[in-house]
Amino acid sequence: MILVTGGTGLVGSHLLYQLTQENDVVRAIYRTKTSIEKTRRIFNYYPNGQVLFKHIEWVKASLNNIPNLITAFNGVSHVYHCAAKISFNPKDFKSLQKTNVQGTANIVNLCLSEGVNKLCYVSSISALGQSVSSSKVTEESHWNNELSNSGYSITKYSAELEVWRGTQEGLKAVIINPGVIIGPGFWDSGSGFLFSYVDKGLNYYTNGVTGYVGVDDVVKVMMLLMKRNINEKRFILVSENCSYKDYFTAIANALQVKGPRIETSQIFLEMAWRLDYVKCLFTGRSRMLTKSLATTITQKQFYSNDLITETLNIHFKSVAD
Repeated sequence: MILVTGGTGLVGSHLLYQLTQENDVVRAIYRTKTSIEKTRRIFNYYPNGQVLFKHIEWVKASLNNIPNLITAFNGVSHVYHCAAKISFNPKDFKSLQKTNVQGTANIVNLCLSEGVNKLCYVSSISALGQSVSSSKVTEESHWNNELSNSGYSITKYSAELEVWRGTQEGLKAVIINPGVIIGPGFWDSGSGFLFSYVDKGLNYYTNGVTGYVGVDDVVKVMMLLMKRNINEKRFILVSENCSYKDYFTAIANALQVKGPRIETSQIFLEMAWRLDYVKCLFTGRSRMLTKSLATTITQKQFYSNDLITETLNIHFKSVAD
């Protein structure tokens, strides 16, 4: 039996579709019945989706509900841990820790106690060290505690430590570090927000650079790594390193809307996140722009995919595709 956490998210839902094509039954955990409809919608994008969707055995559980998780782990041999909380709001740090760190620790502990054969953990490039000058970030780049890392980055890095701890206790596991994941079905969350912003008319861009990857490639790599005799390794999954301007322009061209035209300066962003903070104090709404996010979108980070392409001999889809 295969278990998928985060099966109602972008990666998890596309992973479930691919897994159900190869397996009679795949188990996935969920928190609310309405969230399952997101996954059903993804299945409807694909051939035979309605039939394959019935191959999913849904178990209601959260990452910190141990009794329900124990039920979900019954008879499980392989686990894909995709569930995570994404937020760059400093106020969410405790909930990020609870979901990303403690939740992952619970998954690792159950993998060990229930004799799971292998775990695949979906981390992020934000959990990697940063490049020096113009060199590319690799799997060997060291995490720097001295940097102004976001709460999300800190918790994803800490979650990885839980996975590595599990490997020292006998668990077979691999970690993937995908870049910004591009894929259909989730315009209201995660990287899908970028499509929503561009569709509504995004006039501004920064000169930052980061890595991007398609969700289908992420899923393909995860499944291959679980089948191969590869353990205790991490892999960066990035198709291309693109500037935010080029990425937003590509989205705008695909949606046939106007693309960004005005470069946002660092000074403007410094003012903007402070103004956003003040507005939140008076309105109580969630932060749109935080200090860490303002820093992130101006950084030029280039990521190497050499290790995964050499290990699996694969080729990633281009960002344009």
